[in-house]
Amino acid sequence: MIFERGPRAFIGETVNLLRGRAAQSSSLQNLCESASGYVNERVAILSSLRCSLAIFLAQIYVEVDKVGEELITDPETKFPSLLVTINDLFSTLEASIGHLHATRQSDSSVDGTYSTPLLFEKLPEINQEGSQWTDCEIMDAINSVYHNLDKLESYTCFLVVKHRKPKKITQHWVHYAFGAVGLSVCSLWLLRHSSLMGSSDLDNWIHEAKDSTVGFFKDHVEQPILSIRDELFETFRKRHQGIMDFEEVRLTSDSLHRMLLAFSEQTKGQKFPVNAPDQKMLEIVMDRYEKELMHPIQNLLSGELARAMLIQVQKLKLDIETAMLELNQILRANEINFAILAALPAFFISLLLLMLVRTWFKQDTKAEGRGRVARIQRRLLVVEVERRIMQYQIYVEQGLESDAKYMFGLVLYSLDRLYCSVKRHAEASGEWQCLRQDILDLARPGLQTEHKLTLTSRMERVYDCLLPALKHR
Repeated sequence: MIFERGPRAFIGETVNLLRGRAAQSSSLQNLCESASGYVNERVAILSSLRCSLAIFLAQIYVEVDKVGEELITDPETKFPSLLVTINDLFSTLEASIGHLHATRQSDSSVDGTYSTPLLFEKLPEINQEGSQWTDCEIMDAINSVYHNLDKLESYTCFLVVKHRKPKKITQHWVHYAFGAVGLSVCSLWLLRHSSLMGSSDLDNWIHEAKDSTVGFFKDHVEQPILSIRDELFETFRKRHQGIMDFEEVRLTSDSLHRMLLAFSEQTKGQKFPVNAPDQKMLEIVMDRYEKELMHPIQNLLSGELARAMLIQVQKLKLDIETAMLELNQILRANEINFAILAALPAFFISLLLLMLVRTWFKQDTKAEGRGRVARIQRRLLVVEVERRIMQYQIYVEQGLESDAKYMFGLVLYSLDRLYCSVKRHAEASGEWQCLRQDILDLARPGLQTEHKLTLTSRMERVYDCLLPALKHR
């Protein structure tokens, strides 16, 4: 409580703590009492404010529900009576909240004072007992009600702002202060290495970072994309080039076949068919080659050794070209895979940034969202409505009229939150008409509690926007 109420409260509480130690009193106990009073005061005032507003809402809703059908049949008589009743309810609310105002003025633990007390406007002096009001009188009464609602809103907002929990920036002001100091030190360090102080370090770092970013972009984004584009849009050219390579291998193979055929016919002295297998003729060449190697120098000059060696060279050339053709085909078939592998780092970084941006924009933590957390929030709203309906019935059975009105007002508030959170989703799924009617039935004062609990149970099982997340079904 010393550190989480802002620098002003920190200094004040520290001074009080030191004074207590100097006076040899129980300074720690006084500090705990101060913190407890700080919290209890706000909890009491906000709880009392919530109770008064809930009772006011419940009374107005009950009155409107009573004369709802009669307003349609006899509006000239019932509508002025309703306005008079609402005016009386405003007076009751003013007395209840005015008590909070008086309590606040006698306490000094909350900063700030109220400039003017809360005073609702009274109905104009009109013939309230008459059978009919003029249009001008009715408009004046309606404008008075609207003005009172605006005044109530501004007044309650002021009360809530003054008594709510400190903001996060106030609670963590120490962290922010150290962060500001660190940022100042970092700024001074950057200024020291900048061109303003005659140093080129900052410019060099920026230039290196720029070069690294550009190099990363070229290596992992531009070049892989260009490779994929070439692979996808230049298929015909590459296929034509593959046909040319295969033609070269075929020419080498035909040349080897002719050489083997001529050598075999000359060696065996017989005619071989044109389609004779190369393997059989190679066996003839190797047999002749082994015999020629017995006298290599003599046969190199006057025998068939040189010719057999040339045939083997041609065979080696054919094998090399065939292997290169197969390897080239494998590489071409996997060019797009290599390009995708090169682009994977940039892809993962882009995906991570996209997820962060999506999370920041979506912020799917409220009941109006579309994600799993939003579905849980909507189901918890139904549970809250069900719990408050049960508590309302307990107060009714115990004869606690004021508490029952307070709980019924909270039921109406929870139903309003549920109404706003499910409307968009129910309209999209086509179930809004039925769901809206169920919510209105839950708000009816005359409907039995058993029927209301049955409605809440059905809502959790039937409507799509209130079902659990798909992966948990």
